[in-house]
Amino acid sequence: MNVNSPLAADSLAGKHAIVCGASSGIGRSTALALANAGAELTLISRSVDKLTALANECIEAGAANAFVIPIDLEDGRAIDGLIPKHIEENSPIHILVNNASGPPSGALLDANEDDFLKPLRRHLFAAQKMVRHCVPSMVEEGYGRIVNIISTSVREPIANLGVSNTVRGAMAGWSKTLATELPACISINNILPGFTDTGRLDSLANQISEKRGCTPDDVRAGWLAGVPAERLIDPSETAAAIAFLCTEAGGAIRGVSLAVDGGRMRSI
Repeated sequence: MNVNSPLAADSLAGKHAIVCGASSGIGRSTALALANAGAELTLISRSVDKLTALANECIEAGAANAFVIPIDLEDGRAIDGLIPKHIEENSPIHILVNNASGPPSGALLDANEDDFLKPLRRHLFAAQKMVRHCVPSMVEEGYGRIVNIISTSVREPIANLGVSNTVRGAMAGWSKTLATELPACISINNILPGFTDTGRLDSLANQISEKRGCTPDDVRAGWLAGVPAERLIDPSETAAAIAFLCTEAGGAIRGVSLAVDGGRMRSI
């Protein structure tokens, strides 16, 4: 399945979006969805080759322009050194999508301090820096949309993902607090992906299968047994929800954690 963008081709024309973790998975699909809507893009991840190829795809899909900035989001100095300069030299930022790869699986009791600090730098600390760098131009333009891609675990912790559950929960609390502090012209929301057909999910299935002595397919079957939609979510479906939150029509949605999970979560 590959969901076409539900937005009009020019609905984000004149808007400049930064997409973090853009080289694969949900980040990549989000970049293409925003490109289809006519946004100018700045693509961030560690892989310059993947970003360069994606930038070309985004231009073909309708993006006004596509910049590539290779950054390791755990490197706060790189963020502080590159992002303000990029914004100053190019057009202002209207949209920020905070997204990064999650921590490996494992029991929480087995985690040490470094196991927490690395993903916290990649998620919470990087997102805080990105927001601080982008907000001034959003205020100047009178338009800002911040979307954080986190996890359904902020409501229902997922077994064997203790560090991830903790870090994602911190992101949700950070975002909800910012929703009350940001200027009126800027909204911030979270997307909570469920079991989504990405390389990250494949990696988790492999890790868990090794520990349990079963096959990755067995792990996936166990996951899907609790999903009413009876299938994995396509990244383009998640990207469609993100893209809507970035539009003018999505402006009244603020401080929300929206699940795109095929109905897996049992909480209201």
